[in-house]
Amino acid sequence: MRYCNEQLFRSQFEFLQRQFLQDGGLPFADILSRETVEQAFDTIEVAWNERIYTPLVTLWVFLGQVLSADHSCRNAVARLIVHRVSQGLGACSSKTGAYCQARQRLPEQFFSTIARLVGRKLEDQANEQWLWKGRHVYMFDGTTTLMPDTAANQQAYPQTWNQKRGAGLPLARVGAIFSLACGAILDLRVAKYSGKGQGEVTLLHEMSQLFSQGDVLLADALMCNWKVLYSFTQRGVDVVTRINKAHRKADFRRGKRLGKDDHLVEWKKPLIRGAGRAAQLAMPRFITVREARVRIDQPGFRTRTMVIVTTLLDPNEYSKEDLADLYRARWNNELDLRSIKSVMQMECLCCNTPELVRKEIWTHALAYNLIRTIMAPAASRHAIKPRSISFKGALQTLEAFQPMIAMRGQHHSTARRMFYELLLTAVAAHRVADRPNRIEPRQIKRRHKHYVPLSIPRAEAKLRILKGLSKN
Repeated sequence: MRYCNEQLFRSQFEFLQRQFLQDGGLPFADILSRETVEQAFDTIEVAWNERIYTPLVTLWVFLGQVLSADHSCRNAVARLIVHRVSQGLGACSSKTGAYCQARQRLPEQFFSTIARLVGRKLEDQANEQWLWKGRHVYMFDGTTTLMPDTAANQQAYPQTWNQKRGAGLPLARVGAIFSLACGAILDLRVAKYSGKGQGEVTLLHEMSQLFSQGDVLLADALMCNWKVLYSFTQRGVDVVTRINKAHRKADFRRGKRLGKDDHLVEWKKPLIRGAGRAAQLAMPRFITVREARVRIDQPGFRTRTMVIVTTLLDPNEYSKEDLADLYRARWNNELDLRSIKSVMQMECLCCNTPELVRKEIWTHALAYNLIRTIMAPAASRHAIKPRSISFKGALQTLEAFQPMIAMRGQHHSTARRMFYELLLTAVAAHRVADRPNRIEPRQIKRRHKHYVPLSIPRAEAKLRILKGLSKN
């Protein structure tokens, strides 16, 4: 699809760029490029008349909706009205129907294409100092998200099996690949919470084409199995994970000794479920992996010993201490998920249909990546790593500067760049404290309100109230 009005497209595209500092000649300023947007437009197959909610305007309103503390469509449309009036345009209707229909018309692939391309470009431009021993490290983990309790959502993403029908919310599993260097989301998958082929291992294999030779996969113990190690090694991708004690035990009396609590050992091929006989025979009987036991002496840490499993076999190039430090950096994956779920409020979505739910998830990923495109130049300008900048601080700073960004749109590029430099300095000032050995009790001080959990469908609970029954 192409805009028939080139001038309208250019003005809307430049405005979208300006919201995330993509037009000031700064480092990483070509990530949200016209080429990226046009690739996403190629996924739109329906005709699109020139109207208020063009694809770019719809995308901008949707991004503002997921970044705002108020995720309602009413609030999103209100911001559009304010923007149009400030630009000398006529105010559109404050009703949300047209906006919701515009989101519905845009295909899911439109949002996923932009989110993937922005994440990929940001990772490709990462400074050499941000990499681990000159290699790109990608972290994979899964999480869950809730959504409104509609019939369509329940059918696509059913609630957990141990909840009474109608008493729980639809639940989706989200598996995502993050960059260790810059924190960007490079790809994600959405599936049911349970069922055959819906687990995190399956989602990781579905995204395996993302990896290139020389990359490193950093994952938790769930990914520590023969098939994952073998399939990624075949791609030239190394894996660093932690032994899954439920399925395998390390015996350091066996194998080739590399040092204390460090050895090479051969893992025998198990029966690979889902693989045909020919594929099973084509795989080798054994793969060689490295097991390194790390002892943790820090008081307060729950884990005392940890066995790292990896396909990085050279102890001279990758010492046991290097592997321990890298696996410890996997905690950034948990912090990234916290940022997108808690800070950006993706823990419970707002859309009422499965297709719109997936679009909302991809829009969260795009908004998250665009915030990372602001943190990257701030880190580059001040010779620090993006991981040392607070994501929440960057989001709050950008939100505070938004009115000024809109006003600076018509100013000279030199003045606009000076303003952007001031914004980046403010972003870089919000540093994450260096607390490598921080410990906290897994408890909260603030008490929850004493409401009885709803254990039956809400309609049935209302009916009981009308009949004078208090219990649900």
